[in-house]
Amino acid sequence: MGFGDLKSPAGLQVLKDYLADKSYIEGYVPSQADVAVFEAISGLPPADLCHALHWHNHIKSNEKEKASLPGVKKALGKYGPANAEDTTERGATDSKDDDDSDLFGSDEEEESEGAKRLREERLSQCESKKAKKPKLVAKSSILLDMKPWDDETDMAKLDECVRSIQADGLV
Repeated sequence: MGFGDLKSPAGLQVLKDYLADKSYIEGYVPSQADVAVFEAISGLPPADLCHALHWHNHIKSNEKEKASLPGVKKALGKYGPANAEDTTERGATDSKDDDDSDLFGSDEEEESEGAKRLREERLSQCESKKAKKPKLVAKSSILLDMKPWDDETDMAKLDECVRSIQADGLV
């Protein structure tokens, strides 16, 4: 699995073929997979590799949001078509990285605590903004159009009858 060497024309051709029917490396939105592949490319793909060029320009437009994109960045060899051979240096060292991982996820607990603290701060900011705003009173405007049955109807009596209606909140 992988694209091969993305600095070579052959690797870029594999990327172009892979992106022929996809918008992103994984899923339907930009992710850390796109960032990992983007960083492996040395520069702008040539114009004849249209799918790779379009994808590159799109990911480059998300330059400011790269860190906040969803997903976990993996080694470059983990992305790409299943039938392509991984010839990158990172692909050969992946097995070493797997041995160093913490099986009990202590790193993730620290990240979740930081995320929890950030969420709590944002919630408190949101609540303080809501507390400052005056509460709106819901009002409805009803317009009654009274029409007489005929030209002999006493309009003064009709007006008196309409205004005699009493209801809570009716002005």
